[in-house]
Amino acid sequence: MKKLSLILFGFILTSALFAQTANITFEKSTHDFGKIKEKDGIATVVFSFKNTGDAPLVINRVQASCGCTTPSWTKEPIMPGKTGNVTAAYNPANRPGTFIKSISVFSNAGSQPVLLTIKGDVIPKPSVER
Repeated sequence: MKKLSLILFGFILTSALFAQTANITFEKSTHDFGKIKEKDGIATVVFSFKNTGDAPLVINRVQASCGCTTPSWTKEPIMPGKTGNVTAAYNPANRPGTFIKSISVFSNAGSQPVLLTIKGDVIPKPSVER
């Protein structure tokens, strides 16, 4: 009986430890830059998130949909209740017109990435006439 109780206690303890999960909650998932001027250079936005789970959150990687967008992110584990950031820098050089780009955030909070979106309209540089 004592052995059975010990095994049951070990099973319950193990189950409780595996039940802890990280959860990532972004304040917003889309940012509209509106009209930006190509001549003004790189446009940047910071997406803030919170770990609303009960285990440390680790961002494994962040991937932009194209080379015109450069992501950076909080590299250290984010403890439950704490916050972190994903920054997206969009380079409008030689890209006049409307754009919509995505940033995929891969973490230990789930098997599917969280999708962030940036959009806007690039006003081209004035042309130089000769």
